Amino acid sequence: MSRISLLSSPFLLGFEEIDRLIDRATKGSADGYPPYNVERIQGPDGDADILRITLAVAGFSRDQLEITLSDSQLTVRGKQSDDKAREYLYRGIAARQFTRTFVLADGIEVESADLSDGLLAIDLKRLEPERQVRTINITDRK
Repeated sequence: MSRISLLSSPFLLGFEEIDRLIDRATKGSADGYPPYNVERIQGPDGDADILRITLAVAGFSRDQLEITLSDSQLTVRGKQSDDKAREYLYRGIAARQFTRTFVLADGIEVESADLSDGLLAIDLKRLEPERQVRTINITDRK
């Protein structure tokens, strides 16, 4: 079954890449683990265009987490291994791995990542593009 694109209007030209990004974002993990928040926060210099992604990663250390940015796709991976030296009488906390992916718009940069109290905070900053107005010359076809 073919999907009808929201951007298939003849008046929207050159938006094929956005259509592919929407496809990538909707094919993301349906698993709700780990839970996360996305919020807009006030920057240190009064800049309001900082986004913060906060993931609840209790039980993961820094060396068990990996953050990569590739082709506008921010991926957070967590990998825990079983400690074979432990003998569990009851195991309610599973050693679990995860992958969480976010598609970033053009002009969004990753500023920092911080792990504190089981929460991984990733700060993103939106760079304002330079606005340009250009006059196009009209020529005669011969």
